[in-house]
Amino acid sequence: MKGQAETQPIVFVVDDDASLREAIKSLLRSVGLQVEAFGTAADFLKNKIPDVEACLVLDIRLPGVSGLDFQAELAKANIHIPIVFITGHGDIPMTVRAMKAGAVEFLTKPFRDQDLLDAVQIALDRDRTRRAEDRTVHELRAHFDSLTPREQQVISLVTAGLMNKQIAAELGVSEITVKVHRGSVMKKMGARSLADLVRMADALGVRRAKL
Repeated sequence: MKGQAETQPIVFVVDDDASLREAIKSLLRSVGLQVEAFGTAADFLKNKIPDVEACLVLDIRLPGVSGLDFQAELAKANIHIPIVFITGHGDIPMTVRAMKAGAVEFLTKPFRDQDLLDAVQIALDRDRTRRAEDRTVHELRAHFDSLTPREQQVISLVTAGLMNKQIAAELGVSEITVKVHRGSVMKKMGARSLADLVRMADALGVRRAKL
């Protein structure tokens, strides 16, 4: 049972209003979501964020660091957790700042239960997508690292649109050698076509701009 709980999505709630915190916990649990709640950003950071789909329901006004500053801190620490802001004191500049920094939603108290549930679902979906993309890039990176240094050069030139003859001239090798390297690159990367390989190179950031 513990293993199952560890793979289920989790919603973190950070709000210094204990009664609202409990109400949000009850609401989210009523639809089968796992919830952990904290009174301050510092309390939240004391806990290790599990490696599962997650989102953060965050009050704008908190003791110590504000919700917006905390959003910036998380981004700086490379913690990519989708945020749903809640506030009793929202204004347009605050909303714009939060959304520009990637917030999923900005709800003004009192908000409808359904609005919060919808926002949390969107946030969890966004995190699921990001995590899938991260896994894909991680796998691609492992394939790329398996290439020889020469093959890594070839992939950057092939995906930049250079022809075999141009690549051969640039690397000082024969066209036949380039063809052999291209075949090896396609096989090791698991690419089915040149377009496939270009997408992979873009995801890895290894595609050279065409001269």
